[in-house]
Amino acid sequence: MKTVKNIKNPRKANTNTQQLLEIIADSMLDKKAEDVVSLDLTNLHDAMADYFVICEATSPPQMRAIADNIVEKVKKLTGIFPNAQEGQNSTEWVLIDYLDIVVHIFHQSKRHVYQLEQLWGDAAIITSYQPDGSRYVKHYHQTIIPKAE
Repeated sequence: MKTVKNIKNPRKANTNTQQLLEIIADSMLDKKAEDVVSLDLTNLHDAMADYFVICEATSPPQMRAIADNIVEKVKKLTGIFPNAQEGQNSTEWVLIDYLDIVVHIFHQSKRHVYQLEQLWGDAAIITSYQPDGSRYVKHYHQTIIPKAE
């Protein structure tokens, strides 16, 4: 996969993470993405971002359309450019990195292979975004078991 890095990243102080999450999820749904979820990773010390937003598409052209729509809408509404993009020509997985939020767009035949929801299953909050605009939020309480001595 080729990595595209953007030198310019004009973050606006008034654009908060929650607003960016909503713009990304809405951009995905605009292009008929399926199974759109966000994982809140803020409680995990080893996470490379605060949130993952994940969706799937039925074809590579739809994957590209979703990715292009996200980048375009985020730039238009917030002035924020992605820090990096990978997999624009991939038929499996496209990644868009907004530093605090990492976007994953999978081909529906490959999403189960990578199982990001299971890999990052100790996320405290998982939000599912529906085409009708509704949101389902699941809160998970992590049980910490001390190490045996």
